[in-house]
Amino acid sequence: MPEFSHLDPLGRARMVDVTPKDPTHRRATARAVVHMAPETVNKIASNAVQKGDVLAVARVAGIQAAKQTAHLIPLCHPLLVGSVLVNFTLGDETIEVEAHVDTVDRTGVEMEAMTACAIAALTIYDMCKSADRSMMIGELTLWEKTGGRSGTYRRTAATP
Repeated sequence: MPEFSHLDPLGRARMVDVTPKDPTHRRATARAVVHMAPETVNKIASNAVQKGDVLAVARVAGIQAAKQTAHLIPLCHPLLVGSVLVNFTLGDETIEVEAHVDTVDRTGVEMEAMTACAIAALTIYDMCKSADRSMMIGELTLWEKTGGRSGTYRRTAATP
């Protein structure tokens, strides 16, 4: 049976002790995809959504979410987030959300990057739901992480 770092020897949840680790530069990139009708993508692209500039609001929501991750996920360590970038790629029927998070700390920022993507995607949904309730959010994935003892991880498109 694999050992889980967030369980003590009796199987109870615990926060991993990172105090002996040295702070190092760490970065993570995550992506999510919001699937929607082509008309919805066009409205977002032309800033014609009644609630306002969807991507600007989603970007700020993603940044805010990255900084609040430890408040949302019980065993996440609070980190000094140094940088958060949230970008969007518009397709014919999708908007890809990509978040990059950097820190110099004792543990990684994978959860902060994934939280930023998830909340940015949910914000897109929230701002457009009156026009397109069929939207779907999916493919929330860690694409890259660097730094720390485990080194670099890069996802390939073929990785399940």
